This record gives sequence, C-alpha cells and structure tokens, in this order.
Amino acid sequence: MVDVDNAASEEVVEERKVHEDFSRIDKPFGLEQHVFNWFWLGTAHVFGLYYFYLVIAGKLSTSTFLFELLFGYIAGMGITVGCHRYWTHKTFKANLPLQIILMTMQTMSNQYPIRKWSLDHRIHHKYTDTNADPHNSTRGFWFSHIGWLLLPKHPDLQKKLKTFDMPDLENDPIVRFQSRWYWTLTAIIHFIIPICIFRYFWGLSMIHCIAANYRRYLVSLHITWCVNSVAHIWGDKPYDKNITPAENSWVSFLAAGEGWHNYHHTFPWDYKAAELGWKINPSTMFIDFFAWLGWAYDLKTISQTMLKQRLHRTGNGSHNLQGIDETIFDKDDFDYSVPADVTELMKDCIHQPIWGWDDETIPEDLRNVTKTLRSKGNN
Repeated sequence: MVDVDNAASEEVVEERKVHEDFSRIDKPFGLEQHVFNWFWLGTAHVFGLYYFYLVIAGKLSTSTFLFELLFGYIAGMGITVGCHRYWTHKTFKANLPLQIILMTMQTMSNQYPIRKWSLDHRIHHKYTDTNADPHNSTRGFWFSHIGWLLLPKHPDLQKKLKTFDMPDLENDPIVRFQSRWYWTLTAIIHFIIPICIFRYFWGLSMIHCIAANYRRYLVSLHITWCVNSVAHIWGDKPYDKNITPAENSWVSFLAAGEGWHNYHHTFPWDYKAAELGWKINPSTMFIDFFAWLGWAYDLKTISQTMLKQRLHRTGNGSHNLQGIDETIFDKDDFDYSVPADVTELMKDCIHQPIWGWDDETIPEDLRNVTKTLRSKGNN
C-alpha cells in the first residue's frame, strides 16, 4: 500500500503557470503541435521540392539560389546565435539593439518562437537521449531528424514541458513581444518580404515566388535538424566518449558552427559552442564582431586547464592536444586546477547535465574557473 501511495504521489506534479503570450503556441490555431506540423511541414516540402524540380528540369530561366542562401543564412544565425547561444544557453549578454536584431533574424527562420525553441532545447540538454528528450536520438535517425515533430510527445516529455521553469525567458520583454505577435511577424518577415523580393527582382510568378521561399525554408530546416540527428550519430568524441553528441565538421559547415556537438554538450555554457574559435564557426565570428562593437559582452568560455583535465577524464583519446605539455597553453590562462568537487561533477555529462550558464545546478567553483571575456561586470 505504501508503494502505491508513493507511486501516486510521484504522478502529482505542479504545473508552472504560463502566460497567455506563450500558451497559445502550445496549440497553433487550436491544433496539437504534431498535427499542425503535418500541415505546416508538409506544405513546405511540397512547394520546396516542386521548386527543386523546376530548377533541375530547366523550367526556370533565372536562379534565386544566392538570395535564398543569403536570406537563409541570416535567418539561421537567428537560431545559432540568438535562440541557441544567447537565449537558451545564456553564454553571453547582449544589449537591446542586438536582442532586437537576433529576434528578427530568429523570426525569419520560422522555427517557432524563441521561448518554445529554447524550452525544447534546455530540456534536450537536461535529459539527453531519454524519453524526456524531445528528439531522443536513441529512437533512430528519422525520429531525431523530423519524426519528433510529427509524432505525439512522449508522456515523460509532456510532463517536463509543463513543469520545466524558465522565468528568465518568460519575463524577457523581447521574448514576450515575439510570442504575442509571432504569427503576424512571421507572415511579414518570413513570407511577405522575401516573396516580394522574388517578385520584384526576378519577376517570378506568384506560385514560383512562394515555391522559391519554401525551398530556402526547407533547406534551412533540414540543416537545423541535422544537428539533432547527424551530429548525435556520426562523428568523433574527444571530450566525452560517454555521450551520443559528436564532432561533425560537415554539420558545422552547413549549420554555421553548430556541429561541434561533443564539445557543446560537454561545455554548453561556452559561447563558441566549440573549442577552436573561428574554425568552421561563423556564429562565433558574429558574436565576436558584436563584442568588438560593445553590443555583446560577458562572453563565457572554459579555461584550457579545465579543457585538458576533461580530455584526460572522459575523452576517447582522439584530441590532437592529448598528452601535450601544459606549457603550450596560453600564458593568460588560469594557473590553478579545477577543484576536486567540480572534477567529480564534470566526470560524466549524462549523470549531471547542465543546460547553460544560468542553470542553478552549476556549483560556484565551476563558475570560478570559467573565463569571462569582454566583461562589463554585473550589467
């Protein structure tokens, strides 16, 4: 009887209160998300593949590819820099103009509002490859790539979505504004503006303008999804051999630096999301540029001492710095070791996952051995 009572008590969870600005996206236009996605993504694939066919068959005399690439890349930066490194992981701080730019770019990508994207991703980091992970890679390539958007959510994930607290984002005026006006902003920024550009500069028919816009959207979606699928299956694991995320240079090339995934899941609070700053990492270049302008600041990154100790503890031995003498490291780096309790904490990402810099489970000692670049104090 005691066991039954305990089991029943575990089922009782306190759901957090979600403001209307955010809750309306839980059922877009009154539909369950996975049902809505069948229509939304199905339409994108039909029109996008139709435009691919027109181009391959030579039925169009003009090429919109370079504009699609430029527009898609700008929108992609809204995900990689904005949604991912800024709002989800809190790896750096940004002033108001930069926040507005990142919000606009993220809306261009049309990958749901910042708050929903960040909620899914924080839960992904805390419960990687469990039933609570939105795109659990242990369920296979296609599930982690696109199936998670088309199938009903696992009960474990549904529970986390209702109880996972994100007061920082739910009180963020930019995030709140975007959620309140998301579909209006998406209609203008994601659809109307690029379609008008296709129409004005290339003189395409309206159906071809819509198809061209969907093609660049389709490509950007699959590149984003490759981080969840390809980079969780294929690649090396120099930082932590015990987790599924891997280093994949092809994904990094396509996704503006987001494919160095073994590093990222090992150190999710590092603004570079990789060890080597600008190596196939345009997103880091973007942040560094705005840091130079003074618009981005308090950039978080790990020390070389922490890196080397982690390589020895959990790496698979493939790192090219493995075993090289400490004297190769930067002279400005920390000259003290990672405390023992932090060493124990960082031993295995699976047992003590951290979603980012503002995660309350990060001990103070770990914060003390994290480097802050272009600091503005507590601003």
